[in-house]
Amino acid sequence: MTAKPITIYTCKLQSGQADKLQDVLEKQGFESREVPYALFAGKKEKLNVVFYTSGKLVIQGKGTQEFVQFVLEPDILGEVKLGYENVLDPSRIDPRIGIDESGKGDYFGALCIAGVYINKDMVEPWEQAGLMDSKRVSSDKRIAALADVIRRTKGCIYSVVPIGPEAYNRLNTKMKSVNTMLAWGHARVIENLMQRKDLMQPPPVRAISDQFARSKSTISNALMASGREIELVQRHKAESDLAVAAASILARDAFVQGIDQLSQRFHVEIPKGASQRVIDVGKCLVEAHGKSILNETSKIHFKTTRKIMGEDV
Repeated sequence: MTAKPITIYTCKLQSGQADKLQDVLEKQGFESREVPYALFAGKKEKLNVVFYTSGKLVIQGKGTQEFVQFVLEPDILGEVKLGYENVLDPSRIDPRIGIDESGKGDYFGALCIAGVYINKDMVEPWEQAGLMDSKRVSSDKRIAALADVIRRTKGCIYSVVPIGPEAYNRLNTKMKSVNTMLAWGHARVIENLMQRKDLMQPPPVRAISDQFARSKSTISNALMASGREIELVQRHKAESDLAVAAASILARDAFVQGIDQLSQRFHVEIPKGASQRVIDVGKCLVEAHGKSILNETSKIHFKTTRKIMGEDV
């Protein structure tokens, strides 16, 4: 099956490259446009080119792929990548598992860890759907839509392990380290997936996660029997890998759903993060339900708990 031409492309440009691109747009008859936060923008037929003050270039429209392949790459970037991704990076289509988490820095709600199996058939459809690391997606609605794309994909195997507040607080007291708990969650997800490896076609060649602890042994030591059968790759900024990005989407979706359930249960909008709004809502919950409510709704080892209780921090 022939892949559909891309209709959106983004990259970063150096100042010299941006100047050269602006000249190209003028020579090719692009109509100049005013776009907020853009240094320049041009439109021609159904193709839009916008270069932002941040250095980010966005090309969008039906002629995107042709413009990138025959103008941007050879004349501006001086490289040829589009259409050759699998040649330049064969690991991009390797069957693999990605693992990521959400909720680690949020006072209210669960710590959610997710793992996703991906093979070469999923790469292009997910990229065309705009799948990316959840931290780059600002809308909960968009997170939910991307999570639905992942769950509906034929051949995709996934596992989500939500550690609710009460379990989180119990495990943190027992393990005395968030990283140890996080490693256990990663190991549990890998184990869940590897116990279903017969459904993964072809079998995964590695599992990839972010290196959140100083020592890589933090996760490797936590691996269970089935998890030790697969190579574990830990690296910084692992979310650049599509499998890890997919895991981050499922983890964030599970976290957001948990926050929504807490909001419905206590008839108040439970905020994310650890802001002043979080402290204010925490005080309201304590006033209405008593101090024990924090163990049911939050990660009580955060300094936020002391702020809610009016203690010196």
